[in-house]
Amino acid sequence: MANIDNEIIIKIRQIVRSINLESKKIQKEYGVSIPQVLCLNYIREAPNFQTTQKNIRTYLNLNASTVTGIINRLEKKGYIARLPKLGDKRITSITLTSAGQNLLDKLPPLLQEQLSEKLNKLPVDRAEIIRAGLDELISILNIEDLDASPVLTAEEKIHQE
Repeated sequence: MANIDNEIIIKIRQIVRSINLESKKIQKEYGVSIPQVLCLNYIREAPNFQTTQKNIRTYLNLNASTVTGIINRLEKKGYIARLPKLGDKRITSITLTSAGQNLLDKLPPLLQEQLSEKLNKLPVDRAEIIRAGLDELISILNIEDLDASPVLTAEEKIHQE
């Protein structure tokens, strides 16, 4: 049994390492983090390339302060803009700028996108086996309540809320 335990741990390390390497590569080559890319992609897919901070927070499944930081950094780089909503100045729309669209056009497909595409091609029963196995690992590690950010990188603080 010890041998299979080691194999499982090695496979988990391979996944984590590939995510960390991708994150570092995107950050180095394009100057943005994976959560920032996911935010930009979400805005690009939104009607009229606009959404609210609340919608982004729900999509990314991150806390409000983390999403505020992501939005502030993207705005500072000129990839998004905050616009007052017509008819209700209390609500701000987040919109993708042409610079943000240009960045997205240059980015290679993320591991997350590649994985999603391949999982969608699997028969439902095989995808269910993978999901059940991951649920079991999460339970074994007792991390059900861990913040489910879209991607963990080595630099992120891991905390439970």
